[in-house]
This record gives sequence, C-alpha cells and structure tokens, in this order.
Amino acid sequence: MTDNLFTWQALVTLSGAAMLVFLITLYTARVVDRWWKWGTDLYAVLWGFIILSLATIATGGNPLNWRLYVLCFFNAFLIAAAAGKLRDKSITEQERRKGVLMAIGEIKRE
Repeated sequence: MTDNLFTWQALVTLSGAAMLVFLITLYTARVVDRWWKWGTDLYAVLWGFIILSLATIATGGNPLNWRLYVLCFFNAFLIAAAAGKLRDKSITEQERRKGVLMAIGEIKRE
C-alpha cells in the first residue's frame, strides 16, 4: 500500500477524480455560490475538467493536443455525475440514520 492519498494515476480514474471533485465542491460551494450563478452541477463539471486535464498532462499527455481537452471536457460530466452520486449517497445515508435513531427513540418512549 502506498503512502499517497492521491496520485496522478489515481486522478485519471473515474473514482479518484470524482472523489476529489466531491471534496472540492463540498468545501468550496458555499463560498463560491455568491458569485457562481450556474449551479453546483456545472461548478463540479469545471473542477472535473481542471483535475482531469492536469492529471492527464501530469501522466504524460501532450498539452498541445486539442483532443486531450475535448476528451477531458466530455469526461468531466461523468466525473461530476459520479461526484453528485457520492453527495446524494452521503445525504441519504445521513437522513436514513436520523430516521432510524428517531424510530428507536420513539420505541423507547413507548
């Protein structure tokens, strides 16, 4: 097991890029919402594009090849969708736990 949390190789994968986009969006969306008027989804796409472009160049991609940026743009939507699913799962899980804890509390009161 490596001692790195993120590597360039991990960031060119869907799971690695989606996790980083999820974290960046989670921690910065509240501040950025003041001036970013196009919604969190497109904000996540922008970060997906940036992360994937940088990771692809860092792993040996040619920065002068236009195909790299077109493919990163298309894949940024997949990354943002996966990051959104991570967010949905975390919120759903939190709400489920609240519901279970509330149900347990109601059972104890009876």
